Amino acid sequence: MTAGAEGRRLRLLSGDFGRFWLGQTISNLGSSFTFFALPLLVFNLTGSPINLGITTACEFVPYLLFGLVIGAWVDRVDRRRLMIATDLARAAVIATIPLLAAADALSVGWIYAVAFASATLTIAFDAAEFAAIPSLVPSDDDLVTANGRVQASYSAAQIAGPLLAGLLITVAPVQQVLWVDAASFLVSAGTLALIGRAFNAPRDTEPRRAIRQEVAEGLRYVLGHPVLRNISAMMALINLVAATVYAQLVVFAKRQLDASDSRVALLYAAGSAGVVLLSLAAGPVRRRLSFSAAALGALLLDGLLMTALAATSWYWAALALWAAISGLGIFFNINTVSLRQQIVPNHLLGRVISIAGVLAWSAIPVGALAGGWAVERTGSVALVYAVIGAVVVLIALAFSFGPVGHADRYLPAGQPEPADTT
Repeated sequence: MTAGAEGRRLRLLSGDFGRFWLGQTISNLGSSFTFFALPLLVFNLTGSPINLGITTACEFVPYLLFGLVIGAWVDRVDRRRLMIATDLARAAVIATIPLLAAADALSVGWIYAVAFASATLTIAFDAAEFAAIPSLVPSDDDLVTANGRVQASYSAAQIAGPLLAGLLITVAPVQQVLWVDAASFLVSAGTLALIGRAFNAPRDTEPRRAIRQEVAEGLRYVLGHPVLRNISAMMALINLVAATVYAQLVVFAKRQLDASDSRVALLYAAGSAGVVLLSLAAGPVRRRLSFSAAALGALLLDGLLMTALAATSWYWAALALWAAISGLGIFFNINTVSLRQQIVPNHLLGRVISIAGVLAWSAIPVGALAGGWAVERTGSVALVYAVIGAVVVLIALAFSFGPVGHADRYLPAGQPEPADTT
């Protein structure tokens, strides 16, 4: 490791960013319990792929309804205080599931409501977090590394989370593990309260405009920028087909792999392990390759491995494939997030990430419901997975010929170029 790289590592681990990173890692450990437990709870209550699709849809419909307004709002309020408030609210919302279950009053409809409310709060939190990270790292050179380290530590928690949840459900009902998530949100709020640095960049004094004007400004920026516009379109297409992969993972594990609940937990953990490895690789790889080679190459390989996953019924092979697929997916996301952070002015970051989310994730509810219907209708989750893998490969190839294929040309003047390794 060079002295410069060691210095960057120490800067990222210390101070306000270190506190931020620690709190969000703990919060993500708790959320990984819910990520595993919620679909398993729905499957145990209903046994229906369609109900799993509805649950996923409920988690993304809020982006369509509120994403644009919340993104603009995040850019005009104190982001740190907003994140603390949403953490407290998410803790209260998640806690209702084990409370109602203890009173024997829990229904699948209430789970849909919790998924919807929690996702709405998460829109605000994620938009503020996205906009806060550039204020917490020393320089733009550290953004990819910071995002990679954040994602890696989050995913390390997600390895432990499903495994611990799998142990807990051997002695307690699955819904009771959600107490861990509720408690972790309280820890996150506490660590955010300890950070003294502002999460908003200073702005010139100007009259406050209506929310709709700020939304329109953000939309014009995203839709008018060739790379941001094309990334959003590409992500919408990917999410339209790939939403089913994650929504139906429990069904795939149960029907294709004949997995027990504990093996389902291990499958989730393996996916997180793959995310850790490729999250840590994101910074070093990005410094050696262009955005297009790194991101589109990962997407192409992701689609190929998905078709291989569909063809296997051997649990241990599926475990390795799922780890690689999950890692490649997040590797792609880290690169697109970092590129947006480099391109977009700070005062627009909250709006841009929410607008990008609305544009890219608008297809997830439709895709999740259609995928659940397709699995129910065909009776073959493997067939649906195979078709999805083939379509992802075609999407990666198609967008390589447009602005996304040479996205580094659109970086602002002065931004670092990847090292030439030829």
